[in-house]
Amino acid sequence: MTLPDLGPLFLTIRLAAITTVILLIIGTPIAWWLAHTRSRARSVVEAVTALPLVLPPTVLGFYLLVFLSPNSTIGGLWLSVTGTTLTFSFLGLIIASAIYSLPFMVQPLQGAFEAVGRGPLEAAASLRATPMDAFLTIATPMAVRGYLTATVLTFAHTIGEFGVVLMVGGNIPDRTKVVSIQIYENVETIDYAAAHGLAAILLVFSFTALLSVYMFNRRFPVHVG
Repeated sequence: MTLPDLGPLFLTIRLAAITTVILLIIGTPIAWWLAHTRSRARSVVEAVTALPLVLPPTVLGFYLLVFLSPNSTIGGLWLSVTGTTLTFSFLGLIIASAIYSLPFMVQPLQGAFEAVGRGPLEAAASLRATPMDAFLTIATPMAVRGYLTATVLTFAHTIGEFGVVLMVGGNIPDRTKVVSIQIYENVETIDYAAAHGLAAILLVFSFTALLSVYMFNRRFPVHVG
């Protein structure tokens, strides 16, 4: 039996971990704002945030490729400063992955913050807690299920990306070749044994991650006031 090349798997795990941390930082304030704002722009922001759910990955990947290319303003500025391109680079994969997985972070967090409601926060404010104190000591612990779900879904979704990362990063060994691209390459070369090995790893990981989330949510229900 041919042993699968685990290099793309480790690269993918690294990509998923970095993407998840970035989206925790970016997604939390977005989700908090969406859960509490009364602005007319809320629907627009929700639609933009959810866009990666409905756009074909190749479409999103194409526009990201154009947006990050050396011919674009951002890509050209990055090239002039660093001497490297955003496209076909690991950094480009991080940017693409963060955009593609954004709704998997924001939507569970938004739902969790909405479930907390305003009551606990108003009670904390009446006790002279600052908004940041109320968020850290009240909202965050009560939204722990949302954080767990968002983190696991974002990480797992990034692990399974194909179209977006292929368009933006290509297929460069040790730089942009993630596990989904490696599986596709194995199938193309009729190396089904290696494809089975990597695919089985992803299947077991995805099932275990989802099962853990569902079991945790059932075992530790959230009680909001």
